[in-house]
Amino acid sequence: MLTRLTKLTACTLLGAAVLAGTGCTTKVTRLDSSEEVALSDRWNAKDSELVANEMISDMLSFPWARDFEMNNSRRPTVIISRIANKSHEHIAIDTFVNDIKRAIIRSGRADFVAGGDERDAVRDERRDQELNAKDAKAMGQEKAADFALSGTINSIVDQVGNDRVTFYQVDLKLIDMESNIEVWNGQKKIQKLQEKSKFGF
Repeated sequence: MLTRLTKLTACTLLGAAVLAGTGCTTKVTRLDSSEEVALSDRWNAKDSELVANEMISDMLSFPWARDFEMNNSRRPTVIISRIANKSHEHIAIDTFVNDIKRAIIRSGRADFVAGGDERDAVRDERRDQELNAKDAKAMGQEKAADFALSGTINSIVDQVGNDRVTFYQVDLKLIDMESNIEVWNGQKKIQKLQEKSKFGF
């Protein structure tokens, strides 16, 4: 009798475990890339895009671009010198830099020139073409940058109990490469409130 009861209990527990295992499913929903999905108060792709677009729009509203074009009969060229992440979390700086590049190029007010690893890769390709291609582009014909863009991303976290406010501050500045004059200085602030239920619901 005890053995039958033990077997029955074991089968019941096994069945419950199987049902519990099959009852937990993962659902994946495809979303529009322009739609913001904020699962936490962390910096996300929408923050990167919005900050880049707003700051570059502000940068190009200053007179440096217009004055340069009037004096030189061409659009200014911009290079990204360095944007440092000084925040408390990992931020994909490359994504933010690419958002800035797109905003500059789409504006039609300034040209963007490659720097760093991108520039080195182009130079390597040009050397290879000189050896192997009939109509290779000549070395020493690169367009120099007229202005250098640099900046930082900082953050402050303020938390009391289950509630947390995360504050981000992005500072960017544009320097005239010839005169070393700072022709633009921009700042963008973001605050995010994350509230958690005391009961975990």
